[in-house]
Order: sequence, then C-alpha cells, then structure tokens
Amino acid sequence: MKYLYKYTICLKKYIRRPALFCLSGILLAGLNSCELIQPKDIVNPNVDAGSFLDSYDAMAPWRNGVEREFALTVGSFVELTELVSDNYFNNYSQSSKVFDIPQIEYHDTDVAGLQRRLARLREVAVYGIEKVAPADPKTNADDLFSLQLAKAYSYLLAGEYFTGLPMTPKGEVKDWKAQLNQAITELKSLFSNQLPVEDASTLNVLIARAYYRLGDKTNAVDYAGKALNLSRDFVKTVKFDGLNGTSNAMQAGVYGITPAFQPLPRLDFLDPKYALTRPNEQRPIVIAKAEEAYLIQAEALIAEEKPEDSRALLKTLLALVTSRPEYTVDESNETRTGSYKKTYPKSDYTVAASASDLQRSGLVRTRGISGALVAVPCISGTSVEAAMIDNASTIDDLLELCYLMRQEIFFSEGRRMSDLGIRFPVAFSEASVNPSASGFTSAQIPSFIPLSQDMDAFEVDVATKTVVIKHNMNHVIVTNKTSEYVVPFM
Repeated sequence: MKYLYKYTICLKKYIRRPALFCLSGILLAGLNSCELIQPKDIVNPNVDAGSFLDSYDAMAPWRNGVEREFALTVGSFVELTELVSDNYFNNYSQSSKVFDIPQIEYHDTDVAGLQRRLARLREVAVYGIEKVAPADPKTNADDLFSLQLAKAYSYLLAGEYFTGLPMTPKGEVKDWKAQLNQAITELKSLFSNQLPVEDASTLNVLIARAYYRLGDKTNAVDYAGKALNLSRDFVKTVKFDGLNGTSNAMQAGVYGITPAFQPLPRLDFLDPKYALTRPNEQRPIVIAKAEEAYLIQAEALIAEEKPEDSRALLKTLLALVTSRPEYTVDESNETRTGSYKKTYPKSDYTVAASASDLQRSGLVRTRGISGALVAVPCISGTSVEAAMIDNASTIDDLLELCYLMRQEIFFSEGRRMSDLGIRFPVAFSEASVNPSASGFTSAQIPSFIPLSQDMDAFEVDVATKTVVIKHNMNHVIVTNKTSEYVVPFM
C-alpha cells in the first residue's frame, strides 16, 4: 500500500515528523481548518503553505495523505458503529464500553473523535482541491476525483450517522438531511465521460444510498438502476497499509486469539471479515458495491407491494452474493471468550433469531481446535437461501428477509446502525461554542431499540447445543416500519 511510504519519501526534505501529515504540520498555517477540531499549538518549523505548494509534485503526497485519512475515517466509523448495532458486542476492554448499551452522550470522547474525523477529512480534501491542485500543474482528473470523492463521502457519513453537523469550519449546524443533500450534490458533480466503469458505478450507488436514506424512492431506484446498468458486480474499497501504520481499526477488534469484538451468534459465519492471513496484512473495507443497488430496488418493490417482482430480484441478488469470493482464516486458537462478560458458541450450535423463530444450522462455525480453517466471505455473504425467499408469504415477511440480507451483506461495514435508526449527537466541544448546535445535542435512539445491552443478548443451552437470541432486530425494524426512523420507503 502506497500511502505513508510515498508521501514520506516525497516530503522527506520538508517534514521532520511525517506522522503529523493531515493532523497538524501539513494542515499548514494557510489551511483554515475548524479550530474546534484541529489544535493550533502544533507547528512544524520545516514547512509552510508556500514552501509546500511550490514544491515539486505537491499533489501526489497530498492525495496520498487524503486517501490515508479517508481509510482511517472509514475504519473508525466501522469500528464504533458496529458496536452500537446488534452486529457486535465489545467483549473486552478495547474501544467504547457504552455504545453497546447503546448509551451515546454528546460529551463522549468517541462522539467527538468521529466528528473530528469527518471535519478533518472534508478539510484536507477541500485544501487539496482549492489550493494544491491549482499550484501543481501535474494534477490530473484522477487526482481530483479522489479528493472530491473523499469530500463527498464526509457529507454522506455525516448524514447517515449524525443528527446534524457543521458543513464548513465554524459553520452553522445543519441537520442530517442537509448533509445527505450536499453529498448528492458533490457526488453528481463528479460525473464525466472519462470515468472508469467502477468509479461511475460507485458514484451512482452512493447517490442511490443517500436518496434511500432520505426516503426518496424514485431517485434511489433510478440511480441504483444506473449503477447496475454500468456493472452488475462492481466493488469499491478503501485500502490500508500494515507496513506504514495505516491500520484497519475493525481488523484489530475482530481478529486474534482473544478478539475484543464478538459477533451475534447468528452472524458468526461472517466473522472475521478482516483478518491477518499474511505478515502485515490490513484488509480493505468496502464502501460501495453492486449488492446495495439490488437491495434498494428490492425494498422499493416490497414497499410497492409487488411480491413476485421483489422475490425475483432478491434471487438475482442472492446469485451475486453466492458468487463472491471467500478467504480462509486459521481459527485454531480462537476461543470465542472475552475477559469482560460472556463466552460465545464456537462449534456446531443451531441458532434462533428470537424465542419465536426457528432454530437454524450452519450459522456458527467450528473454531478453537487444531486445523480449524474457516471460510469467510470477504465482500458479501448471506445465510438466506432461495427457498426462504419463496416461502416469505407476506409483504412483512419479505421486508424482514430484505433487512436480514442487508444486515448480512453489509456486516462489518458500519451500515447497520443507520438501519436501526440510531444517530450520534453533535459533540460537546462543538455545542459549547456553537449556538446553532443546541437542538442537536441528544442522540437519536428510537424507543423501540432495546437498551441495557439487550440487542446483544442471547441464551446458550450447552446440553442441546442451541442458542436463542433475545431480540430479532430485523423483526423489530419491520414491526416499526411506519416509524420516521427506519424503513425509509415506508
């Protein structure tokens, strides 16, 4: 992976401490980042705005730094939002100990950290577009696309995960709908005739994703269709660099002899999505893929009460998911235990999504024995089978199946928290000096979300080798489908 290596070499003669890139020294005196987010007291004496912008090939290291910041931002959001959801429980001491409740306060340092991540990503992208690009004649269309995509994605994440945020340094706090609309505007501005198919497909599905969350079914379906017309199996990822300290935070949480984060037992077959299979490996995280376009179209058909059409589309989606690659993880030493609370099943247990659901086999893999090699989907996976789609007899049954597929397909990609209708508040550091933040200081946690860590709760019967999850959250979502917080098309 090129990020830190390349920018370190390119800026070696300018920066004595390259690890401060995009965090302090290279934000430069001329980069007016938000003072609430970026401290003023770190000054690099070896570089200023003029000397950097006048340097040879300034865009190359700046782009590498922005892409590094993009990857770290995505990794941070995946790590923390997966804990908020029912996907993972923090069974150790790493990371947040309250998001699992879920307890989300505006003075929580993790909330502030995520807000800083978004502001920093946006501002380093903006500086690259507005300052570095005009100063470097070698800047090309691909450079600008990379920076503009990072900027647009910062608004998309803000709209999906926060009740509201400032959209500019020292700016007024705007609600999540304004953030998503800004993301749509930014993404639409990136289309050109020269775009590679993967990039054009990515833009279309990200626009569809924003429209989906806004509840705009017509535009969401339209852009999902445009994405699939270009490619029916595209994938876009952010990449990490294990050699140079650009690490996937989620990989650190889910892989090891005693992983900090344990998956809900019915999602065990999807874990660990990120693992070390060779020295210094840091696996990428998907930010866009064709599966999302199919899911949007299928949910729209369900909302329009077209069960046969939705079944056909879900089967097409199923064929794509089952064609996706897997990779093999050696889980010989995985104990599925944690020092914090509870032991998870690690053999051929059957699992029920709730006390009223049937027991299902094949969801828990065998681990913790010599030679335990587990095949894990590395792009998308699902436990749904064609017969389950055929047997979904009502609209609500189909909708619940659609949300189960959403949960499994986006597993460990940080998407579940939004489907549950949960949002972060504005951070205390912002609210304490920004009067416009006063209406955004409480997290959005719908009343139907179980508290006290109940989303992660389950009972294990060792004698019968069965597991019963306390709450089937896909059923909870469907039961509350007319709520303003979930199921946007309803």
